[in-house]
Amino acid sequence: MRRFLSLLLLCALPAIADSVTPPAGLQPLPEPPAPPVGYEPDLSLEPQVTITKRGEDKVEEFRMHGKLYMMKVTPPHGVPYFLIDEKGTGNFVRQGEVSPSILVPMWLLKSF
Repeated sequence: MRRFLSLLLLCALPAIADSVTPPAGLQPLPEPPAPPVGYEPDLSLEPQVTITKRGEDKVEEFRMHGKLYMMKVTPPHGVPYFLIDEKGTGNFVRQGEVSPSILVPMWLLKSF
């Protein structure tokens, strides 16, 4: 019975899609404006990602201004986990897919 209902639903989808009409008065979006003259993107704000293999694990290292702040490790079974340097001390804490604790934003405002 389930197969029959799923087959019936699959056959009915094209008919349902054809009967739906878009709202009247839609207009295409305009093209985005060009960047200002002399604009150069600051590539130092982008993280540098290095992908390596350690044994069978795939390791992605994320660096900002040359400092390692996070690693994503994907083992062969495919469930990734993260090693995060939360305070910038070089001590990495393992975080799974869903963190049990709340990560508070910790932005560096000024360094001496």
